[in-house]
Amino acid sequence: MRKPGKMIMEVLSHLFKKPATIGYPFVKPELPGTFRGQIRFITQKCVGCKLCVKDCPAEAISITQVGPKEDKRFEATFLLDQCMYCGQCVESCNKEAL
Repeated sequence: MRKPGKMIMEVLSHLFKKPATIGYPFVKPELPGTFRGQIRFITQKCVGCKLCVKDCPAEAISITQVGPKEDKRFEATFLLDQCMYCGQCVESCNKEAL
């Protein structure tokens, strides 16, 4: 166990240091230029080829058809807890729907 005098000196020295954390809700963090973020899906551009599903290494995407086959409307489901945010699905999409 440390001596009480040393511990008090340690506490007092940290009172005048800059905090190691940021004030997140009040101060927005600066994100790097290469930050990808959450994937967005544009329903109107998707043709249902499912290349993104095939190329996803984490198997975090599923594409399903919505409505009748004549409409050719598709919906994407992203499992964000499995997604590695690698961007492979975005690169493999021919129609730029992601």
